[in-house]
Amino acid sequence: MDLHAICDYTVTPALTLLPPAMGAPQARVLLLAIGLQESRFLHRRQVGGPARGFWQFEQGGGVRGVLKHAATYGPARRLCAERDVAATAGAVYTALEADDVLAAGFARLLLWTDPHRLPDVGDADSAWALYLRTWRPGKPHPHTWPALYAQAMGAIGGRHVRVA
Repeated sequence: MDLHAICDYTVTPALTLLPPAMGAPQARVLLLAIGLQESRFLHRRQVGGPARGFWQFEQGGGVRGVLKHAATYGPARRLCAERDVAATAGAVYTALEADDVLAAGFARLLLWTDPHRLPDVGDADSAWALYLRTWRPGKPHPHTWPALYAQAMGAIGGRHVRVA
């Protein structure tokens, strides 16, 4: 999957459905890097696990968290309405596997729940720390992050980048 296609057909449409402050370049890089880390933009259903969507959300974890968090409660409901999905953990979880725009929107909203500002583009270490705080991966793979983060930066920087 070409990262520019992910940006054009998934990330950008999702960000247009969210408050404008959520569309910063730092957020775009993080969305691409986390999607690469979680699924390589190949798997909408976790291999051997329960997570759904390119950003690998679990129903009782990220989905429920975004729907209930004070900072994302309203935007999550508006996003669900725009995507014609009931704003319930079960409905969103089911829809994430087929609706990449909804999945990207929920990924951005999960980042919004973190109290820290987004790391500057290029600060891979702080981006990794944010990913760990918000996604809480069961089996993190820190050795893959630097290259995947670099691919994401390349895509946002305008170079043609293919997912490896």
